[in-house]
Amino acid sequence: MTSPDVPGSSEKSLRSVGARLRLVGFDALRADELDAWHRLRAADARYDSPYFHPGFAAAVQASGRPVTVAVASEGKQVTGIFALHRDGAVARPVGWPGADFQGPITAAGIPFPVRALVAGASVRALEFDHLLDGTPGFEAWTESRRPSPFLDVTGGLDGYLGRASRSGRENMSQARRRVRKAERTLGPVTFEADALDSAALDELIALKRGQYAATNARDYFAEPTRRDLLHLLLNTRSADFGGVLSVVRAGPHLLAAHFGLRAGGVLHWWFPVYDPAHSALAPGWILLRELVAAAPELGVTRIDLGRGEDEYKRRAKTGETFVAQGAVLRGPVARAVRRVRNSAVGTARNTLRDTRFAPALRRARRALETARQSEDGLR
Repeated sequence: MTSPDVPGSSEKSLRSVGARLRLVGFDALRADELDAWHRLRAADARYDSPYFHPGFAAAVQASGRPVTVAVASEGKQVTGIFALHRDGAVARPVGWPGADFQGPITAAGIPFPVRALVAGASVRALEFDHLLDGTPGFEAWTESRRPSPFLDVTGGLDGYLGRASRSGRENMSQARRRVRKAERTLGPVTFEADALDSAALDELIALKRGQYAATNARDYFAEPTRRDLLHLLLNTRSADFGGVLSVVRAGPHLLAAHFGLRAGGVLHWWFPVYDPAHSALAPGWILLRELVAAAPELGVTRIDLGRGEDEYKRRAKTGETFVAQGAVLRGPVARAVRRVRNSAVGTARNTLRDTRFAPALRRARRALETARQSEDGLR
């Protein structure tokens, strides 16, 4: 049941059995609710990704994208937090479409009241594409799951090499040899693991936009708020959360750079890029090797690579988790429409598997793989 709007406030209250759900703008969160966010996250290692840190939602809000927080409680106890964007009646996780881990943060054993969320007057659908796999209460709404690889970098480069696959070790060895080649041809190779350098970040964004254009990919940074977000995160320097800009140069030349998010011992690999003029050096692997070696200095024990089955992720990973895609919808009509749409997409994919289309499909797959590698900054 939905309660009336609170006069003079954007807050709404929704009720389900045993739980109360409050929707509130991020800036209007009470101090006890923000404290509960930190407490719930710290109590469960599933939420150690920086995307679940309130600092991420704060930066997104400050960049100009309004954030709504769904706060679940039982009595006076906050039992769940879910940061969202609302586009009309459709809600999506905070940072969409750039958040690589999503979902509510909940107390152990207490599912988030997601049905109550979409039963209210203001939210009729909740879409997700990187939901933390196994999130209670979302099983019926999950349509697919995909791997999200990671690197265990405990002990730095030596520790990683002891856990890496043969392919991962070989690529790291090749990266070391390419560093020597870069030094011979371009100048001394330098690496900054955590560079507080706005100009270098602008250079990274410009190169990334060039990659998007070259591969006909959607330009994530076409919206100024997303460029502003990276700069805000770069200047967030708290002890347990912030942006991390890493840069590899050879003489005056930028070979590769990466902007990611750090929370505690987790670094999320977010926006890697390399200068295509130096692609023969595989600068993305040089960058990744240097970052793994610098992990102890940064206090990092895991690097999350994000969802995807790209070749470099397959070679580099030491493990993987899974993220889910789907939507929580109100009513049978909305669910039926989505099933029909998904069925049509599946039919199209099956058609492409027809042997008559195999040569064209192989060409398309090769083009897609090239585009993915280019976009991710590795070859």
